[in-house]
Amino acid sequence: MHLFVDSLTNVDFSYLHHARGIVGETWLANAALDGALDHQGMVCDFGIVKKTLRNWLDDELDHRLLVPTQSPHIAIKRDGDQLNLEWALADGTAIAVGGPSQAFALVEAESITAESVARWCVTQLDGVFPTSVDQLTLGFSNEQIDSPFYHYSHGLKKHDGNCQRIAHGHRSRIRIDVDGQRSSELERLWAERWEDIYLGTREDLAGESGEGDKVQLHFAYQARQGAFTLSIPASRCEILDCDTTVEQLAQTIADTLAKENTGKDITVRAYEGIGKGAVASARR
Repeated sequence: MHLFVDSLTNVDFSYLHHARGIVGETWLANAALDGALDHQGMVCDFGIVKKTLRNWLDDELDHRLLVPTQSPHIAIKRDGDQLNLEWALADGTAIAVGGPSQAFALVEAESITAESVARWCVTQLDGVFPTSVDQLTLGFSNEQIDSPFYHYSHGLKKHDGNCQRIAHGHRSRIRIDVDGQRSSELERLWAERWEDIYLGTREDLAGESGEGDKVQLHFAYQARQGAFTLSIPASRCEILDCDTTVEQLAQTIADTLAKENTGKDITVRAYEGIGKGAVASARR
């Protein structure tokens, strides 16, 4: 018998890519289980399936940085519960990230893809379901978006939950209206501006090094979960004078556009992953 659960949950995270750098991503999770019917006439109770998988995905993937441990581009050092890793980029630069182990998912794969992560998850979940379940299949997919969207990564040191992790992110749509009329051109421009971007808060900037197109920005902060550090090429980062909550991001976009479009009403609907976000308005 085949049991399926579509759109079980969604996970927001970032991952390391050789060319793109740190990529903010959002995936929908879909699951299927094969097995014999138990004494209740079920393969497994839907309540158990949903609770088990949601809790595991929330704990082990959501708001983490996914690291392909079998990639030739990664170097990982462990100091107690602290992980420090360096990721070589295709352009000859590198990204370095440090933090407590709970901020990372060490995926046994050469690269992070929906397929490789799904296979890794299944191996990690082996044995968690009743014996009536013979096989678990897990799949990830993107939300279908027919308008511009961006991938951003960030960290929120003041957050009480897992958003405090310095490198997690989202794949997010955006809507921009000017005097009540939607502007696909402005949406496209912001999607391009924040394509595969790290959004850093200026007060978390600890310094910089290098010259010209090799400048590295160094971020560091202490949060409730521990100490976090990030070194990233300046070309892959935008520094903001505010915390990078979705509320502040929406207002930053609205204020920026209001300065560029004097006398016009700007409304920005910025998403944080799927189905949630903030609306901000501005006029100059």
